[in-house]
Amino acid sequence: MQVDLNQSDARGGIRGRMSLFVRLGCLLCLTVVGCEKKSETPAEAPAKAFDLTRPTVDIRIGAILMQQDQFFRANEAGMKAAAKEFGATMTAQNATGALDKEISLVESLINQQVRAIVISPLSEKASVNALKKAHDAGIKIVTYNNSIDADFPACTVASDQSEIGASTGRAVVEYVRKHRKGKANIAIIGFASQLPEQGNARLEGFKREIANLPGIKIVAEQDAWIASKAAEVVSELLVKKPDIIWGANEGATVGAVTAVRNAGKAGKIVVFGTDVSKQIIEFLMADDKILRAVTAQRPRDMGYLAMEAAIRASKGKSMDSKKVVPVELFQRGDDARLKAYLRSLDQ
Repeated sequence: MQVDLNQSDARGGIRGRMSLFVRLGCLLCLTVVGCEKKSETPAEAPAKAFDLTRPTVDIRIGAILMQQDQFFRANEAGMKAAAKEFGATMTAQNATGALDKEISLVESLINQQVRAIVISPLSEKASVNALKKAHDAGIKIVTYNNSIDADFPACTVASDQSEIGASTGRAVVEYVRKHRKGKANIAIIGFASQLPEQGNARLEGFKREIANLPGIKIVAEQDAWIASKAAEVVSELLVKKPDIIWGANEGATVGAVTAVRNAGKAGKIVVFGTDVSKQIIEFLMADDKILRAVTAQRPRDMGYLAMEAAIRASKGKSMDSKKVVPVELFQRGDDARLKAYLRSLDQ
């Protein structure tokens, strides 16, 4: 039999080329499979940079409110807004003004392994130990409204408490010069026995300013920070014949206005106060003209900034150790501004 070498070589060449293609195809498949498997390895996934605008459901923040009033409700509203914007999960609880409850809440948040605690501490010194325990457990601490005597909080967000009193003191001096011929007797309703650091700072600022007018005399000074109690105290102090009453916080202001109104002293005694709420704005707009002015913090802004700081701290981001929130004076007669504030409460 005669063999055609050319034909045989052609068939051999085709088979060789086919074998090469098969081997190359197998190698390509193995390479693709290997690449796919490598991309599924979590340890080799690229790290993502922290972005405050990106939702991150793993950020759990515990918020502790100091007590139940309009100021802390506004704080909480600001915190919720920041938590929603930056994708954190917030849990808020209230210490109701009791140090033992505050400590219990901090310990509970430690057990829950939150990333940060945002707190308005009840005491500059007595609140330290529980918060230090949380800090040592790796939890970031952000204080707002009040501070503590320690250097471990990542940030403190607060108003200048002395300026709160000073702002109202300046308004009192202006009023006495214009409407009382430079002379007036003043009764002060404070809260230093509840919160010494904050209460005394406001009192110091107020007294510093009214001392600039020698005709102003303090005829009574007593603590009463709850509205109902303040109303009772002011009713009893009316025998001292004050022309002006200053309330150092929301409860004292509301109580003072209520007592003057109930005693039928509108037009004879006026009230200056501290803090702002729907009720206080309505007092400033009331026809009886009892409440003249209040100096207010910005609790919603304070809560927002405190929560933002907690989220940043939990991710190791740098920030200022202290943020000062400006205060503002609300006065009778500025109806456009007062109405605008009332509208903002419904938003």
